[in-house]
Amino acid sequence: MAALSRVKPLSALRQFLHGQASSGIVLMLAAALAMVIANSSLGPGYEHMLHTYLGPLSLHHWVNDGLMAIFFLLVGLEIKREVMDGQLSSWPRRILPGIAAAGGMAVPALIYLTFNTGATAHGWAIPAATDIAFALGVIALLGNRVPISLRVFLTALAIIDDLGAVVIIAFFYTAKLSLIDLAGATAITVLLFAMNRFGMRRLAPYLLLGVLLWVLVLRSGIHATLAGVILAFAIPLQGTPGKPDAEECSPLHRLEHLLHIPVGFLIVPIFGLANAGVRILGLQAEAFTAPITIGVGLGLLLGKVIGVFGTSMIAIKLGLADMPAHAGRLQMLGTALLCGIGFTMSLFITLLAFSSDPLFQSEAKIGILAGSLLSGLLGYMLLRVAKGDTGKDATAQA
Repeated sequence: MAALSRVKPLSALRQFLHGQASSGIVLMLAAALAMVIANSSLGPGYEHMLHTYLGPLSLHHWVNDGLMAIFFLLVGLEIKREVMDGQLSSWPRRILPGIAAAGGMAVPALIYLTFNTGATAHGWAIPAATDIAFALGVIALLGNRVPISLRVFLTALAIIDDLGAVVIIAFFYTAKLSLIDLAGATAITVLLFAMNRFGMRRLAPYLLLGVLLWVLVLRSGIHATLAGVILAFAIPLQGTPGKPDAEECSPLHRLEHLLHIPVGFLIVPIFGLANAGVRILGLQAEAFTAPITIGVGLGLLLGKVIGVFGTSMIAIKLGLADMPAHAGRLQMLGTALLCGIGFTMSLFITLLAFSSDPLFQSEAKIGILAGSLLSGLLGYMLLRVAKGDTGKDATAQA
C-alpha cells in the first residue's frame, strides 16, 4: 500500500501529451479560419487590423513578439523539466530522439537549399521544425493504435527539435544588436540565475524580472521570444525543501501548470489566426511552383521522413539505440511523417527569414501548409493501418 501511494496517478508527461493533443485540434481550426478570412471579402480588413498599432508595436508584433514569448516560456519550461527530471534525463533516453531530431533538422534544410540560392536561401531553417501540438493532435485521433512508446519518442524528438529551433533563431535570425540593451539583458539574466542559486522559490520576482528582460531583449535586436526561454531556464525545478510534495509544488511545475491551458488553447491559436492566412486567390500561378514553395514543401514532406526515419533506423541497426517498445517499422515511418507537420515554428521562422518580403512569406506559407497537410494525412493513414504490439504496451502503461 505504501508503495502504491508513492506512484503518481498521472505523470506530467501524460498530462502534456493529452493537453497538447487537444490544443492541436484547436490550432487546426484557427489555421483553417485564417485561410477562409484571408481569401474572403474580410481579407483587407484582416490585414489592416493586424497592422494597427497598439502603443509601440502593431497588433501583429504584439502577437509574434509578445504572446509568443509566453509560448517560448512554456517550451523552455518543458525542455528543462524533461532534460533534468523526465524523458530526456539520461543519455540512453536522449540518444534515439536526439539522433532523429538532428537528422530531421539537417535533411529538410539541405533539401530546401537544393532549390534555393541567393536571397531565398535565408529561409533554410523553415522546414526544420516540428509542430508538437499538431503532431500529437493527429496521434490522439488514432487512440491505442499507436504505442505509448512512440508518443514519448515523438514528444522527446519535438522537444529537442524546439531547442534546436531556439538556437537557430538566436544565431541565424538576429538583427543588428544594441550593446547597451544587450548588457542590460545579460545583467537581468545573471540576477535571475543568482536568485535560483540562492534559493528564491517565489514566482513573482522571476516573472517581474522576466517582463523587464523581455523589453531589453526586444530592444537589443535579439528576437524577443528568446527572453521566454532564458526565463524558463532560470525558474527553479525544486520546491521548498521540507514541504510535502515539494517537487510537484516547485516554481517550474506551478508555472507550467498555469500556462498550459492559455498557451495551448489561446496563444498558439491566436498566432495561427494571425499568421496562417495566405491570400491564395490573388497570387500568380508561379507562387505555387516557386523555389521557396517547393523547398519548404518537400523539406517537410520528404526531408523529415528521410532525416527522422533514416537516421533512427541507422542508429538502431548499429546498436546505438533500441526501437521504441512494441513499435514496428511502419509505425516509426508513420511517426516520421507526422514530424513533417511544421506549422507553428515554421511560420515563426518564415516571419524572421523574410520579414521585408511579403511575396516570399506567402510562398513559404503555401509550402508550409501543403507540406504539413500532406505529412499529416499520410502519417495518419499509415499509422491507422500499421501493425504493432499496442495491446501489451497499453497494459504496461495502465
